[in-house]
Amino acid sequence: MHKRTRYSLLLTFVLIAALAIALFLKKEAPPEVARLLPESDAIVYVNLKPVRSVTHFDREWSKRPVALSAEYQHFIDATGIVFERDLDAAAFALHRMDDPNGPNGPVAYSEVFEGRFDGTKLAAYLTSIAIAKESYAGHDIYTVPVALVEVPSKDGKPAQAVRLLRVTQLGYDTLAASNMPTAEQIHSILDRYRASASPFSGSSLLSARYHDVPLLSTAWAIGHIGLPFSENGKISAFGLQLPLPEDTTFVASLRFTTALRLRIDELLPTQNDAEQSANALSALLQLFRSIQNVQSQLNPGQQPTSAQSAAVKQFMDSIKIVAERNRATLTATVPVDILKQLTAASAEATPDSH
Repeated sequence: MHKRTRYSLLLTFVLIAALAIALFLKKEAPPEVARLLPESDAIVYVNLKPVRSVTHFDREWSKRPVALSAEYQHFIDATGIVFERDLDAAAFALHRMDDPNGPNGPVAYSEVFEGRFDGTKLAAYLTSIAIAKESYAGHDIYTVPVALVEVPSKDGKPAQAVRLLRVTQLGYDTLAASNMPTAEQIHSILDRYRASASPFSGSSLLSARYHDVPLLSTAWAIGHIGLPFSENGKISAFGLQLPLPEDTTFVASLRFTTALRLRIDELLPTQNDAEQSANALSALLQLFRSIQNVQSQLNPGQQPTSAQSAAVKQFMDSIKIVAERNRATLTATVPVDILKQLTAASAEATPDSH
């Protein structure tokens, strides 16, 4: 009897230990939507649940005074999906294009969305607009034309090309899409979904850099995240060209602690490189602050409301740039008012058509 009791206690202890280890690994592992992404130059992830609870942008969407585009309204009517309300998490893979003048421009995207979707309605909608459908790994992949763009032709005259989007439903709460020219990336997502039991599966970039993302980050980005903002080989922000090449590797994150904390790490070969970059960015930040001060003095009547000005000033004043080992690190506190303004502006904008 005592031996049986000991075995029962031992079994209980083993089960509890296994559960604790599983929970720890799940907590430390990248989010599943990020693990499903294909190989890429950068990854961006956002968990919208805490953002929605703080800003209530889903409620702001329902109050928006601006009429929706006919295309987006048709999508809502046909599928019942309202992204501002139904999307919980999203992960994006950024792919540098060999031909920046092609229909995708310099950067293409693959993405995985997690939320509440009506699969039957979505399949019917995609069937109605798709120009092709493929079956792969037990899932239907719909090819949808999303934009007609101008591209240079061989004779130098502008020509038109169609930008395509491949879409598939992975599960009842997960969608995937890619606007890459071939189906390789959407196939890769489906392959990863079929073998996604491991909490540490994912692309080589995710494996190499996710450990640098601060714990409990609400949103984060790793890799060459300057790609969408690059111009002539440099990264531009707020109309200013940063002293950073477009292939600079970053780890950026937003997380809620006592406030919303922003952290951006620029990864460099040596400590000397990090110090030079930190000094250059600090000088640029000082120049930006000076320009803001001059503009506020010359055009006081054109400034935002006092609440907006206070939030922007609080954010700018909180920015710190330091060099440590081979990293130049920017940290700042993002006032909730700024986050609300950004999400409100996003709620009024027409969703991008890839």
